Amino acid sequence: MNFVESNNKQAAEASNIKKSVLWIYYVIFFSVLNESVFNVSTPSIAKQFELDAAGVSWVVTVFFIFFGMGMVIFGKLSDMYGIKKLITIGIILYSLGSVLGFVLQAWYPAVILSRALQGAGGSAIPALVFVMVARFFTAAERGKLFGVITSTASFAVGIGPVLGGYIAGSLHWAYLFLIPLPVLVAIPFFRKFLPKEQRKTGSLDIIGAALLGVVVTMLVLFTTETRWLFLLAAFFALIVFIIHIRRAKEPFVEPALFTNRLYRSGLIIGFLIFGTVMSIMFVLPLMLNKIYGLNTENIGLIMFPGAISAVIFGKVAGNMTVKRGSHFVVYTGLSLITLSLLLQSSSIGLWVWYIGVALIMMYIGFSFLQTALTESVTQILPSHQIGVGMGLFNMISTISGAVVTAIVAKTMERQLFAFPLHPLISDSHAYLYSNLILLLSFIVIASALLYVVSFGKQAPRPIKQPA
Repeated sequence: MNFVESNNKQAAEASNIKKSVLWIYYVIFFSVLNESVFNVSTPSIAKQFELDAAGVSWVVTVFFIFFGMGMVIFGKLSDMYGIKKLITIGIILYSLGSVLGFVLQAWYPAVILSRALQGAGGSAIPALVFVMVARFFTAAERGKLFGVITSTASFAVGIGPVLGGYIAGSLHWAYLFLIPLPVLVAIPFFRKFLPKEQRKTGSLDIIGAALLGVVVTMLVLFTTETRWLFLLAAFFALIVFIIHIRRAKEPFVEPALFTNRLYRSGLIIGFLIFGTVMSIMFVLPLMLNKIYGLNTENIGLIMFPGAISAVIFGKVAGNMTVKRGSHFVVYTGLSLITLSLLLQSSSIGLWVWYIGVALIMMYIGFSFLQTALTESVTQILPSHQIGVGMGLFNMISTISGAVVTAIVAKTMERQLFAFPLHPLISDSHAYLYSNLILLLSFIVIASALLYVVSFGKQAPRPIKQPA
């Protein structure tokens, strides 16, 4: 009788967990949306508070710092505490930051504090969603879920600047703080559908978390401010962090995690590819305005089909991961991104829709890569390291966007690549953009070679459908 009751209870829990899937997509949308929705409003904020570019950049920078660190912390906590409790805390903190930002919109320090709270709370959503998918769903279900999550995130990234610009222009930039509040609706459903998990052993290494936070903050500050003191501080904090986690009884990040060669390669590939794609999203609007004279609306028109294609093909990537294995989908994604960048680099100054078509290829390739690389990393992590391992992977990917984009911006500022190199480009105004994009394509090729050398030594593992 006990055996039957136990089976019935497990079946009921599995059924309830599947009911949470729609709410997973729902909260991911609002989490990712807030990453980009404030970008277009920075001129309005700078004007209101009489800030220079460096001062107003903190609206975006502080969010990414706390968002990146929060993903690792919530990932680590999920290895000790139940996801139901943690995601509730994260959503409440996220919403608290939103309300405070709107109420205290006239005081800039409060705006920055509110963005930090939004980043810390909002980070719980992607961190815990990836753990949730890895912990509660089968391998076959994971591939499809990661595909739809990628589609949802891509749609949020694409619509974020458009929605942000409309709200800031029609109402006021402070109303952007209210966008995440609908996530509160998901709390009762997660409380109902997610299983109650027993408290596991372990404690949070506060010192280790603080040291990693210093490393991330100093690195981001170095790339945005270009002060070598910040890089020196980041390096020093990293050394102290490594020494600490090797000596701590329960370290924030287990050193054994970095002895996993495949995981190390996954972190490097994630950093390079995510940073490359985010920097392309920074460079292209500037190029389209400078070379083609397009205004904001027409730039959005060129870029929008790519964002929509990522929404459509994210689900395709999930199904392909299930049927063909994650390796095949990663290779396909990397090939499409490389081909897209080579086409972009060669087409500057020609018909603008060549760039538009190349962007569609890049978005599709990126959706393939996101879906399959996440599944590859999930497969190589032991169950007790999935929380902090996926949190660190997500943090590296998120921070890479800020770091690589800042490096590219400084490169453009100093005109370092404004010389003839590409044989198909003759317009001197296009040299800088063409050479930068060409260089980024070589970074993608290097990432592909790293994947082949590391993951490619193993036979691709198509996911077996459950009987």
